[in-house]
Amino acid sequence: MSAPRHYLQFKDLTRGEYEYLFERTRWIKEKFKRYEPYHPLFDRTLVMIFEKASTRTRLSFEAGMHQLGGSAIYLNTRDSQLGRGEPVEDAAQVISRMSDIVMIRTFEQAIVERFAAQSRVPVINGLTNEFHPCQILADIFTFIEQRGCIQGKTVAWVGDSNNVCNTWLQAAEVLDFAVNVASPPGYEVDAERLGFRGSAHFRAFSDPMAACEGVDLVTTDVWTSMGFEAENEARKQAFADWCVDAEMMAVARPEAVFMHCLPAHRGEEVTAEVIDGPQSVVWDEAENRLHVQKALMEFLLLGRIDN
Repeated sequence: MSAPRHYLQFKDLTRGEYEYLFERTRWIKEKFKRYEPYHPLFDRTLVMIFEKASTRTRLSFEAGMHQLGGSAIYLNTRDSQLGRGEPVEDAAQVISRMSDIVMIRTFEQAIVERFAAQSRVPVINGLTNEFHPCQILADIFTFIEQRGCIQGKTVAWVGDSNNVCNTWLQAAEVLDFAVNVASPPGYEVDAERLGFRGSAHFRAFSDPMAACEGVDLVTTDVWTSMGFEAENEARKQAFADWCVDAEMMAVARPEAVFMHCLPAHRGEEVTAEVIDGPQSVVWDEAENRLHVQKALMEFLLLGRIDN
């Protein structure tokens, strides 16, 4: 029995594998839009383990697995032995013997790493405090759909240097584009801790307007991620000047798009004028979680497929 492929961080796949996945996503999405059944994962079972609540992650994985002909089982740690102190390693041994693929949405990255180390089947990171690879997979596919190849382009990240930001930085190194990160004092990227190598793909800015100048994509997230609610009031004060507005979009390239992983708080991290405006692609971005994750699950379970 060969070791399974896992998807725990964006850097787990190569540029060539991403090129395949994006093309595969396009093919799978087109079949979906034509209402053509496609069931390569017939009789396969996805187990979804949630320690953090979700709308898009659960819906996209559960619907996606059904659309591929398989079934999906939802487990919340509050309702399972994982929430009563069962070791992650023991749970991995059992769950991976009863399923074909596992998605975990949790707090520390170490949890998914420990689970994967003992799993007999592929494990997908559905979100951790440190990384959110499936989201950036969808974001980059959306950019490719809207504007073409992302290689050589520049993305502006405005706001907290959170798990989504960290994953954008990993993606920039793998796919050869640049990310301008604008964060208020005390919330900057810790590039050394996260292992980002050089300035070719990452620049830090203290002024969000400067970070957005001439970029191809502007993106942001809520100021307070899950698990940091106690800091909410302090973050609202610190991020007051980091709201993506029409002025920031005006200094980006005329064809620049706006993204947000959702849920969004209009009037905080982004104005209604921007997120509901003509440059926003947030609804395509949200839908594409479904399609990229179908391509990802197919790849992890079946390898490359030529149709």
